[in-house]
Parts: sequence; structure tokens; C-alpha cells
Amino acid sequence: MKTFNFTLILFFISSMTSACAQKKEVIIKTHKLTDKIYMLEGQGGNIGISTGEDGVFMIDSQFAPLTPKILDAIKTLSDKPIKYLANTHHHGDHTGGNENISKLNAPIIAHDNVYKRVKNNPKQSDASLPVITFNDKLSLYINGEQVIIFHIDNAHTDGDALLYFTKSNVLHTGDTYFNGRYPYIDLKSGGTVNGYIKAIKSAMIFVDDNTKIIPGHGKQSNKQEYTTFLNMLETLKNKVETEISNGKTEDEVVSNTNLTKTYDDLNYGCCYISSEKMRRTLYRSLKR
Repeated sequence: MKTFNFTLILFFISSMTSACAQKKEVIIKTHKLTDKIYMLEGQGGNIGISTGEDGVFMIDSQFAPLTPKILDAIKTLSDKPIKYLANTHHHGDHTGGNENISKLNAPIIAHDNVYKRVKNNPKQSDASLPVITFNDKLSLYINGEQVIIFHIDNAHTDGDALLYFTKSNVLHTGDTYFNGRYPYIDLKSGGTVNGYIKAIKSAMIFVDDNTKIIPGHGKQSNKQEYTTFLNMLETLKNKVETEISNGKTEDEVVSNTNLTKTYDDLNYGCCYISSEKMRRTLYRSLKR
């Protein structure tokens, strides 16, 4: 049975997606969540936008070739400059446009580990680096509300940040949430299944029936869908832990399609991560 290097897989996905962004027409779709908060959907991670008198607060930057289209979309929402850009983690489909945005004199905010990983990435220049970093949590006061930015250890990566807009009641999860699909848990970059589940549970304290959720990937979401996603992960984790305790090998777990059948039937393996890759990730993370 072949094994998979998930970091290599993500690199090829990011490279191919970036190439596609340059070769074909990409439409940046704008979704209005509140009077001030928007979600931009293009290629790569979903972008969050806060507008108001202070300027534009931007969350994630997708791929560099898309920056002109992203800026055009933002201009339809606000005539103010971009005040800050926050990164939810270091992956290229969320930080690829950093250099372009930094040239607009917008400081970049991210977790300490994002700085380290972008710094060590030969494909990204120093202009892509965050200039404001934090270890645990940070508060930003912009456009009439407090934005709580908080880190969860070893979830999707080792540098994940979630952002909650306290007055607007909007949560941006970054890639600690893939709506309606299996998540990518980057084990090579410090991600773990247990940390991923912890990230969701920690964010749940901010979520009520009226909360609007911007996932890293997938359509705009809500508490019910977020809860369903959490239940899916916990269910699969428990099943794989049982297999491990019964002495099953990695290949045996990966080949056991019954473990994920319920969610395979709901098309959770539609996109980045197939059901086979999900089972392998669960085994490798939980076997450590």
C-alpha cells in the first residue's frame, strides 16, 4: 500500500491552483454577512473583510495572481485603504497575496509560527512576513468593535489563528474548519486530530444560533453545520482509536472503507482530502 506525503500533496495542490488562477478566469464572489463583514470566495482560502471608518481589515490573501481581482472586489465594498491583513496560518492559498498587500502599506498580523514558516519558505519573500505576531491571543479594535484573535496549538498546523468579531458575531475559522468536507490536517506542519477537535470546541464558546461562520474552505456556515462537522471528526476519531487499540495496522485502517462510509455517502471526500487520505491522517495522528 502506498503512503502519502501530505505536505507534498498540499504543495502540488497549491501550485496547480495558483497556475489555474493565472490561466483561467477566476471570479471573486462576494457574500455579505452583516452590514460591515463580508466573505470573498475565489481560489484558495475564504477571505474575510471588515469595513468601516477605520479602513478595511482583511483576513487571508489567497494567491498572488488573484490580488488585482480581490482588490477590485474590496473596492466595491469600501473606498478606504486596507488597514491590516491577518493570516489564519502559513499555507500559500492563504498567504500567497501577502507581498502584494504589504506593498499597500498594510501591516500583516499572524501567529509567531506563521512568521517562522513563511520566513523559511524560499518561494515567499520577506515582504510576505507578518510584522505583528502573537503567541496566544491578540485583540484588535477596528471599525467599532473588538476582534479577538486567538491561537489553538497543533490543529490544522502549529500556527492557526481564529478570529471572532465581537459585535458583528462573525467567526473566521481559517482551515480549522472545512465546511461539508474532510479537513486537511497538516501533520508535517504540527497539525493533529486532537488539536483540530480542540480548536472547534474552543471556538464554540463564541458561537450561538445567530453566529455567521467563515470557514477556511466551503460555503458560509452556522452553528448547526459547525456542530455536525465536529461530530464527524469525533466519530471518526473514536472509530480509528478502536481500530488502533485492536492492533490494526495503518494499511488495514486505510483500506477499511466502513470507517468513513457514513460521511463518504454525504460526499465529504469531494475535494482536497479523500476518504482514504482522511483515514490515513487519523491513524497517523492518533498512533503517535
